[in-house]
Amino acid sequence: MNDTTVAEVAASFRELYGAGPQGVWAAPGRVNLIGEYTDFNEGFVMPLALPHTALAAVSRRTDGVLRLHSADIQGPVVELRVDELEPRSGSGWAAYPAGVVWALRAAGHAVTGADIHLTSAVPTGAGLSSSAALEVVTALALRDLYELPLSMAQLAALAQRAENEFVGVPCGIMDQTASACCTEGHVLHLDARDLTRHQIPFDLPAQGLRLLVVDTRVKHALGDGAYAQRRAGCEQGARELGVRTLRDVSAAQLPDALAELSSATVRDYVRHVVSDNERVARVAALLAAGEVRAVGPVLTEGHASLRDDLRVSCAELDLVVDTAVAAGALGARMTGGGFGGSAIVLLDEPALGPVSKALTSAFEHADLAAPRLFEAVPSAGARRLA
Repeated sequence: MNDTTVAEVAASFRELYGAGPQGVWAAPGRVNLIGEYTDFNEGFVMPLALPHTALAAVSRRTDGVLRLHSADIQGPVVELRVDELEPRSGSGWAAYPAGVVWALRAAGHAVTGADIHLTSAVPTGAGLSSSAALEVVTALALRDLYELPLSMAQLAALAQRAENEFVGVPCGIMDQTASACCTEGHVLHLDARDLTRHQIPFDLPAQGLRLLVVDTRVKHALGDGAYAQRRAGCEQGARELGVRTLRDVSAAQLPDALAELSSATVRDYVRHVVSDNERVARVAALLAAGEVRAVGPVLTEGHASLRDDLRVSCAELDLVVDTAVAAGALGARMTGGGFGGSAIVLLDEPALGPVSKALTSAFEHADLAAPRLFEAVPSAGARRLA
């Protein structure tokens, strides 16, 4: 869902760099249907790609120079040397594509530079993985231009390494894998331990259903370090339980496991992760059985866990969920890292108008800026366009 066309991106590249690009690539943002804060615990997630994509016009260089430009952020071309790239060295937005170059070179791939012009329709700060889209589109373009023997899953892993080690965000593998590997008309059931992927058909219109994304347009500063804090708490829980990760605790084992933990906060985190892994399994079974409407209450249950146990929701996200369910939605939950960003709402098609109206009215009455509403249409993963 980019207003910018391939021709326009290529023309902007030519204007910047004096010659046309060698190609144009796209990589999408994502929403996560269920399974939050589970991927770094080697658990299960179920994302789908959005039609909103990051576009990259790219040409390779042989002189060790990396030039980066974004149509969406005011500023000149950022010029770096590939042999001087260092983790945690700043560069703002440019750290994401630069980190991919660093990760490729650190993995032994002889990337000798590039000219890159980027533009993105993935909303930033909305919990829809705009950063992963930038990373994956850069990785795919460089793979193609340098003819690197890398699968889409390997590109996702390199993009994750760029975000973890170069940018310094301790994210799991879900966002990059969703951007790289999702397919149109499906949700991706991903095992974050062995990276096994299953594409599950997700044709909501055929069931008379819709999945609405509600971007609250808010992002609370609390979220900056809270993700790392939750990750550390989950790792502490795994250590205390003597397991590799919380993936190794089943729902049946949960009561006994909680009794072994020393911290109430860690108990809450463990409860969320174990129960959300179980919710992913329930949703997968419901989709396989064609019982899509029954997914709604599982989403709402997942939101309660994120709100009460993991404590990563906020007033705006809770307002979306409570308002949507009261207005007739089948279910709703926050999606992404939380503390603002977006929620998803599963509803019958006739409820789309009334629920949307109720959400807009609720935000107006709470003296909040109007939320951005759009449908989540399961879309294709990263690909070359030209």
